[in-house]
Amino acid sequence: MDSQPAPLVVDEKPVKRQTSRSSTDSLSKKEAVHDPEVFVQNAANEEEETKQSRGAILYRRFRPFILAALALVILGWWISATVLKATRHRWQVFVPSYEKPEGSPIAQDRPDTFRMEFYLVSMRFCWHLDVFFLTARRIIAFRFIPNSVVTKPVGAVWVPLVQTPWYKLPYRARLAIGWACLLAIVFGTAFGFKLEPGTSYGDRAINVLGLFIFQLGFWATSKHRSHVPWPTIIVGLFLQQVIALFVLKTGAGFSIFSWIATLAADFLKQADAGSGFFFDTETINKHWFFVNTLGSIIFFIAFVQMMYYLGVMQWVIKRFAWFFFKIMDVSGAEAVVAAASPWIGQGESACLVRPYVDLMTESEIHLTMTSGFSTIAGSVLGAYIGLGVPAENLVTSSVMSIPASMSISKMRIPELDEPVTRGQVTVDRGESKEKKPANALHAFSQGAVFGLIVAGQILTNVLTVIALVATINGLLTWIGRGFGITALTLELIIGYIFYPITFLIGVPRSEILPVARLFATKLVANEFVAYLRLQEMQETAPLSLRAYTIASYGLCGFANLGSLGIQIGVLSALAPSKTKIIARIAVSAMICGFLSTLQAAGIVGMLL
Repeated sequence: MDSQPAPLVVDEKPVKRQTSRSSTDSLSKKEAVHDPEVFVQNAANEEEETKQSRGAILYRRFRPFILAALALVILGWWISATVLKATRHRWQVFVPSYEKPEGSPIAQDRPDTFRMEFYLVSMRFCWHLDVFFLTARRIIAFRFIPNSVVTKPVGAVWVPLVQTPWYKLPYRARLAIGWACLLAIVFGTAFGFKLEPGTSYGDRAINVLGLFIFQLGFWATSKHRSHVPWPTIIVGLFLQQVIALFVLKTGAGFSIFSWIATLAADFLKQADAGSGFFFDTETINKHWFFVNTLGSIIFFIAFVQMMYYLGVMQWVIKRFAWFFFKIMDVSGAEAVVAAASPWIGQGESACLVRPYVDLMTESEIHLTMTSGFSTIAGSVLGAYIGLGVPAENLVTSSVMSIPASMSISKMRIPELDEPVTRGQVTVDRGESKEKKPANALHAFSQGAVFGLIVAGQILTNVLTVIALVATINGLLTWIGRGFGITALTLELIIGYIFYPITFLIGVPRSEILPVARLFATKLVANEFVAYLRLQEMQETAPLSLRAYTIASYGLCGFANLGSLGIQIGVLSALAPSKTKIIARIAVSAMICGFLSTLQAAGIVGMLL
């Protein structure tokens, strides 16, 4: 633990898969030599390869001029868009002021916090600009300019001035400094800010107590308590506090995450144009789950598949993975899966490291499953937004759950072996040449078909699970009447079990049982059903702002019995030799993922 970390190796080459050689291979090759059809096919392939190589040579020769021209076009378009009055209002306005200007979309004034705010004016169609600039930036900066231009100067300063002196300190001294920083930010978060209406310092003290009880419980149930990687735990908790502070107590943080959420909602709303081809305007405006939500899911998955073909998603995920790899000391495969889970889902994130899943250790598999249970996927973000859940809560909860899932999983099952991917971050799609899309449009089409499958799974699971829970509740109600209990349901039973946990994350006393029953609904059914119940409650018996915010954060994850089967199925298919391990630790990973979202909700409660 006292040694310095190994240097990071980012491997961008796909892993080569060797196929078994049959006894007839040599015979087939000899026959092919004398087959005239093979001669024609080979000649066509050689001609196509020659054309592609010529195009590649021409592109490499003129690439600097092409990229420079593209940069000039983007710059000219941006200048024109900011100068013209017709398009000037679409851009962000920086207001470095302590006073909220008239017409600002920021709902709450925060005079006690840093107020260099982004006041965003009319962000409709801004997602077009972000996707365009992200792609252009990647093409120009990261394909033509080497990363060493930035990393070498930073490393020349960081290594001798920070990294080397830090690792010269004894391990216990570094650990003591880490604990001191963590305690300082926890207590500073809870008691260093002005109280919001309807809350008290006693409520925040309960949140602090709950956070430490959660950590004590994870440590007490750890499989190897003497091998718990405390630096990973400390950094994970510290990052959660930093993210919560940035979003909830700075105007810039709140505006940035609101901006991201608004862009996401506006982007997903474009799917209504496709739905309008099949349904009339009146049906679209009713916001039915079948019409609006599932349409958004299909469109988003198709778009993500196209971004994979263009390389944008790999770039984004790899940068996220590198960040968590460096600061939390996890393997490359763990970092990739955890960083990708909030964007592409619990099953697809494991596919990014498909060649390594069968080589993962027990601790790595547990973290892979936990990260999937503790976050949501971008493909269903539109579904939750369509149900009325604040988009910034969803985005913030997912980002906070990345370090939370890592720290909780590593405390529950610490690493005892040496992972194969320690020291490298590899993103591999695992696609064969036969299944690789021909172009971006083909990738978009393939993604649409896959999106239809996902939407169908969501539709059938929601329908059948709701029906199953209703059946169980009917049976329990019939049994309960024999004992004089008129409303005995599964949610009520598990809700009472979750009562102390809900208390520890800071829900007001009078609202603990309703919120606990929502958490029970999420675990037994799924988060869709739980969010539906939450919105129904807001229409009939509204929760307080504190209870509603904590509930919306705590429900944001895939930890439920249905997802348990999905994770076991996906990982068992990717790692046949690890099937027994996957089945044995699946329930533990689901519980850890469930508690990681509640822990994020509790940390948010310190700031409400």
